[in-house]
Amino acid sequence: MSDIVITGEDFLKFREFFYRKTGILFSESKRYFVDKRLSERITASGHTDFRGYFNFMRFQASGEELQRLTNIMTVNETYFFREEYQFQSLVESMLPEITARKKEKKTIKIWSIPSSSGEEPYSIALYLLEYWKGIEQWDVELYASDIDTEMIRKAKKGVYSKRSVQHLPKNILHKYFSKLSDGTFGISEEIIRSVEFTRVNLNDPASTRPYRNFDIIFCRNLLIYFDDISRRRSAEVFYGALNPGGYICLGHSESMSRISSLFKIRKFPKSIVYQKPEVGYAK
Repeated sequence: MSDIVITGEDFLKFREFFYRKTGILFSESKRYFVDKRLSERITASGHTDFRGYFNFMRFQASGEELQRLTNIMTVNETYFFREEYQFQSLVESMLPEITARKKEKKTIKIWSIPSSSGEEPYSIALYLLEYWKGIEQWDVELYASDIDTEMIRKAKKGVYSKRSVQHLPKNILHKYFSKLSDGTFGISEEIIRSVEFTRVNLNDPASTRPYRNFDIIFCRNLLIYFDDISRRRSAEVFYGALNPGGYICLGHSESMSRISSLFKIRKFPKSIVYQKPEVGYAK
């Protein structure tokens, strides 16, 4: 049992710092979780109290400790084909509209953020290959980003537990995965190569500025961890990243309408998504 004490003042000081760096605001209800993770990193980095560790972490030139702390403070709970109805809308509703607008432009760009350990972007790749007829005529660039470098490393490795793949149809599991000796499942190199993984911090303009000209963004179950200011800032990032007429998919409990007026609601047969207005779209 750790004997490191995190005071209420320490918690508030850390919470404000972490919020400014990541846009994630921890409520009082997360106090136990935050204290536990902080204590782990204080001990692992060779410090004996919060103050010494906090100063070390804040002013470390390389930023390595802040990244390690960010990795263990972020939540990464996902599985293949989660909220599948949005993937169905992707192939049945969104992509037909996008391809009709693009006409001679043969590249479609999709961004998955946060990518976590890769289940979502790989699910998109699998869905396109299995269920979208246009995959033979169109080039798709699939990007996946996360603030957690450990999750990106795991995603690039492409090895998953039985729980992660339990919702996949058996024919897809057998076609694209190999069962490994320890009972885990390794996704095929073909699928791994189809996704470009990058580290992105939505709260850092320098980090998000290169992300432009996307047709579809999946940002599911992230904004619930942000406060109103960070949510609006993220909405502006996504607005700038999307082509006119592009779509953003949020988690089932999230609503862009309560965050920003930049997007309009689109009600498709299988899901509700949000669209950047098409005014000025160059066909």
